[in-house]
Amino acid sequence: MFQTGVLIVFYGLLAQTMAQFGGLPVPLDQALPLTVNPALPLTVNPALPLSPTGLAGSLTNALGNGLLSGGLLGILENLPLLDILKPGGGTSGGLLGGLLGKVTSVIPGLNIIDIKVTDPQLLELGLVQSPDGHRLYVTIPLGINLQVNTPLVGASLLRLAVKLNITAEILAVRDKQGRIHLVLGDCTHSPGSLHISLLDGLGPLPIQGLLDSLTGILNKVLPELVQGKVCPLVNEVLSGLDVTLAHDIANMLIHGLQFVIKV
Repeated sequence: MFQTGVLIVFYGLLAQTMAQFGGLPVPLDQALPLTVNPALPLTVNPALPLSPTGLAGSLTNALGNGLLSGGLLGILENLPLLDILKPGGGTSGGLLGGLLGKVTSVIPGLNIIDIKVTDPQLLELGLVQSPDGHRLYVTIPLGINLQVNTPLVGASLLRLAVKLNITAEILAVRDKQGRIHLVLGDCTHSPGSLHISLLDGLGPLPIQGLLDSLTGILNKVLPELVQGKVCPLVNEVLSGLDVTLAHDIANMLIHGLQFVIKV
């Protein structure tokens, strides 16, 4: 009888305690709700759409890969520099032949028999968008080494490092059927972007005078020569861009929407 009374008192106390806490205890196999701090904002992570700024990276990657697969490095390696520098090689060749005479006059009896292009490179492309949002300007930085050979010493006389930027303008146009597509606008060498530096030369010879004269010749002919070879390839690559990528970029440009991040 005593034990029965104790149990009645115990369950009575337990029921009162549970009532104070607002209900029955949660079973062990039931997940507890997360505690939310009302002072902190609730973060929701929906599936995010692709940012328009991703188009810029996709474009530069596509152009860079297209230029390389289109034979850009081979074009640079086979620049006809020697043909241009030959005296009497046409109207421009005659003028450059006179300049070449200045080079050979530095060292009596010196005849430059070969200028070889080595180590052609395509460096990282740059991309900017016009303030009105309707144009893109792609900077195509190129690098080559020039090896100047002469029979006087039976080896390389000079080795020069050359850097040059080509800038291509990309526009969006709408044809008569209302379709939007990308076209190449101006494509030219960037003024002042040609840099020529001496990698090595034969010390006993008057290298500085020879370097100055040869640099003067290259400054006159190299930018337009590279431009004439590279820009047609840029146009070809632009015409062969992925249809979806080209359409998305053209749509942004035609509406003047900025998608290139300024750095």
